[in-house]
Amino acid sequence: MTSTREFDVESANSKSIERGRSNSIADEEKRLEAGDDVIDRGRRRLEPLHTGRTHPLSKNSSRRSSRSARSQFSYAGGDGYTYYCDNPENDTGDASGDEESPKSKEESAESPSDESPSGDEKQFEVGWDGPDDSMNPKVRLSFVHKWVIVFIISSCSLCVTFASTVYTSIYIQVIPEFNTSREVATLGLSFFVCGLGLGPMLLAPLSEFYGRRPIYLVSFLFFIIWSIPCAVAQNIQTLLVTRFFGGFAGSAFLSVAGGTVGDVFAKNELSLPMMFYTASPFVGPEIGPLIGGFINDFASWRWTFYTLLIWAGVELALLFCLVPETYAPVILVQKAKKLRTETGNEKWHAPLERHERSIARTVLVSCYRPFQLLFFEPMCLNLCILSAILLGVLYLFFGAFPVVFEGNHGFTLWQVGLTFMGLFVGMVIAVACDPLWRRFVYMRLVRKREAAGGEPGGTEPEFRLPPTIVGAWIVPIGLFGFGWTTYPHVHWIVPIIFSGIFALGVIWVYAGVFTFLVECYPLYAASALAANSFARSAFAAAFPLFGVQMYHTLGDQWATSLLAFLALAMAPFPVLFFKYGKQLRSRSTFASA
Repeated sequence: MTSTREFDVESANSKSIERGRSNSIADEEKRLEAGDDVIDRGRRRLEPLHTGRTHPLSKNSSRRSSRSARSQFSYAGGDGYTYYCDNPENDTGDASGDEESPKSKEESAESPSDESPSGDEKQFEVGWDGPDDSMNPKVRLSFVHKWVIVFIISSCSLCVTFASTVYTSIYIQVIPEFNTSREVATLGLSFFVCGLGLGPMLLAPLSEFYGRRPIYLVSFLFFIIWSIPCAVAQNIQTLLVTRFFGGFAGSAFLSVAGGTVGDVFAKNELSLPMMFYTASPFVGPEIGPLIGGFINDFASWRWTFYTLLIWAGVELALLFCLVPETYAPVILVQKAKKLRTETGNEKWHAPLERHERSIARTVLVSCYRPFQLLFFEPMCLNLCILSAILLGVLYLFFGAFPVVFEGNHGFTLWQVGLTFMGLFVGMVIAVACDPLWRRFVYMRLVRKREAAGGEPGGTEPEFRLPPTIVGAWIVPIGLFGFGWTTYPHVHWIVPIIFSGIFALGVIWVYAGVFTFLVECYPLYAASALAANSFARSAFAAAFPLFGVQMYHTLGDQWATSLLAFLALAMAPFPVLFFKYGKQLRSRSTFASA
């Protein structure tokens, strides 16, 4: 009886123990589930805060790609060669677009492991120590020093584009001295412009490996070196060959310099310095014949290049003394080297030191992808043709103006140089109008999109096209007006005024085209601008070769009208792309949807 009772007690005890164990296990599972919920809620709350670094020397733990935010601050340099993307999530100052991205889309697909570094590598990856890092050029440089840098690189860009057209004023002396024809002499202008168009395909990719400062110093040194044979040339062959290499070397300031402006200024300070820089490539060609006319009317043609050498030598000295390295990835390499020296830990590294890309592959991509966009993207192709025709006409005018104003109004060489002031004034007015386009047209379209249910601050690439639409119709008006007021009995100021109207339309076309290409092809922005640069340079090199003959054959009025009809034929395309661009982008391989 006792044993039975003891068995029952033990059985009851064992059951209670099992129930207790099961209850405790259930309670523990509930507590773990509750803890997971808390952790998940905490993660969700903290996600928006994880855009910064958790360690002062580690890289950003997450990257967000907000279309609306990027579109507000992504645009082309007004020179049409450089791409600037002021991305708040990636404040590295990178200004070259797809070719300067750490990995292209195709490379990422081929080697996904390269995009997923180990935790140890991430821990020792060097970045900015917050927004006030003393090595960050936006913080380290004073406001005055920043503007000195902008002034120097802008004047270098001005010097290079000045060199392209000042050459046209030496024809009057070079042709008889070298016993050559005007067509052959004009090749010096065409070859220089070809160099300007081809140079960015090599120099822009190299800048992402070596930084901006070495490219500036080396390229401008070679620009000076290739200008010396021009000054002392004893035959036309020397002059033509060295002109090409001079343009190739000088193109660095059309392909790299715009990124420097974005490196040193914060996005809320960027508009004015960027406008100052982007005006320089357009002002240079106009002042070339102006200064060259005075030099060649009163001195030997060789003084044209002596003057250029003096100017370029001063610029090189200023570059060496006052323009530091501003490209963030290269500065981070310097910071990593400093940390390795100070700590003795060789694990510290900058992102640029872990890149698997080769220079050859990067240059190859830079060379072939622009042609992919030209061949397979109708929007890119037609806007590039429009841009190319306008620059071709502009460079044709450097031969046509002497025909018009010497033949119809008896102007001397220096007086012909002054007639280019109409183009200069028109371009300056157009550049000054850029903030008005942004404030009253672009922002109105953004607000209209928001009212229709779009995300706040959201935009579309087509919103950048209104200046191009207006400019594309102003250009033919300016050309028709110029052509039919070139009669001797019409006062010479009238065609000069119409040339200013033409220049106004040209800049407005470029302002819209450059920014549209950047936003329409965000992954291939640098390639889109390179395609545009190549097309413009090709037409600018070709048009002067037949311009003078065309004016002599057709007459001033019909020759200019033919150019106007070419521009008029392209004028509807910006309107069509503004209306149907979204549908075209949705079917595109390269464009944003």
